Amino acid sequence: MDETAKAIAAGDQAAFARLAERHRHELQVHCYRMLGSYADAEDMVQEALLKAWRRRDTFEGRSSLRAWLYRIATNVCLDALSGPARSREVVVTMGGTPAEVPWLQPYPDRMLDLAGPGEGEPDALAVARETIELAYLAAIQHLPPRQRAVLILRDVAGWPAEETAQALELSVAAVKSALQRARATLRTHLPERRAEWGPATEPSAEERAVLRRYMRASETGDLTALAELLREDARQTMPPATRLYDGRAAILGLWAPVLEGPEAWGEWRALEATANRQPAAANYVRRPGETVFTAVNLDVLRVEDGRIAEIITFGPEVFAAFGLPATL
Repeated sequence: MDETAKAIAAGDQAAFARLAERHRHELQVHCYRMLGSYADAEDMVQEALLKAWRRRDTFEGRSSLRAWLYRIATNVCLDALSGPARSREVVVTMGGTPAEVPWLQPYPDRMLDLAGPGEGEPDALAVARETIELAYLAAIQHLPPRQRAVLILRDVAGWPAEETAQALELSVAAVKSALQRARATLRTHLPERRAEWGPATEPSAEERAVLRRYMRASETGDLTALAELLREDARQTMPPATRLYDGRAAILGLWAPVLEGPEAWGEWRALEATANRQPAAANYVRRPGETVFTAVNLDVLRVEDGRIAEIITFGPEVFAAFGLPATL
C-alpha cells in the first residue's frame, strides 16, 4: 500500500484534503465538460470530494487517486444529468436552425490555467482549446449522458477502454460502441472547419487583432466596421435565452437600435478577456445621466480567416468568475 492509500485508510482527513485538492481544478474542468455549466461544475466537484471522503474505504490503491476521483466525479455528474431538472432539449428558432444549448456557460481562462498537468503527473489533463472551445462544449451536450462520459474519458482524458468500462460499470464492448456513436453525432454538430483547430492554449495574434477591431467598432457604434468583421453566415446566440440570430443581417438588426438612433443605450466601453481559449470582449455602457459604465455582457468570439463566424453572448452575472469589475 502506497503512502496515499495509507493516509486515506488511516482516516487522516487533513492528508486526504491535501491530496485531493491537487486535483480540484482539473476535476472542475471535467465536470464542466459533462454539464456545460461553470457554476454547476463547482458544485459537482464539491459533492464528488465529499462523497470520496465518505467512501474512502473503497480506495484500495490499485488505481491512482486521480483516476478514483475522476470516476466518482463522472458518476456524480451522471446522477445530476439523470434528474428531471436537467432535461436537455435543443431549442429550434429563427429559420429552423438549432440554437446552441441554452444552459451553456463560459469558463474563465485564468481558471483553466490552474487545471493543467500537476507536478509528477505527465498524463494529467491538458486543457487545450480543441476540447474546451465553446463549439465543442455545445456539441457534446447533444450526446446522451453516458455517451458523453465515454467520449470525455476516452478522447479527452485518454483513458483506455477497460478503465472507462470499470468507471461507468459497462462492458468494454458497450464502451467501444458508445464511443463510435458519440463521435458520429459529434461530427454533425461541430463547425465544418473544426478539424483545422490545433491544441492552442490561448487565442492567436490574428484572433486578438479581430477582437480589438470588434471592440473599437462596438465602442464607436460603427455598424459599417462591424459588418466588415462579420462573415455573411455569422451567428449570435445568448445563453440562457433561446434566440438565435442567423446571418450578418440578423446580427446587425439586433445591434442597430442599441448602438445608434433615439433608442441607443449610451456610451460604450469594452475590456479584453479570454474564455474557453477564445477571444472575448467584456462590454459596459454608461447610459445618459449616469456617471459610471455598468457591465452589460461578455461576447465570446469564434474567428475564422480573420472574420467573426460566431458570437456567444453571456450576461453580466459571469463577470465575477472572470475577475471583471461590475462598473468602470
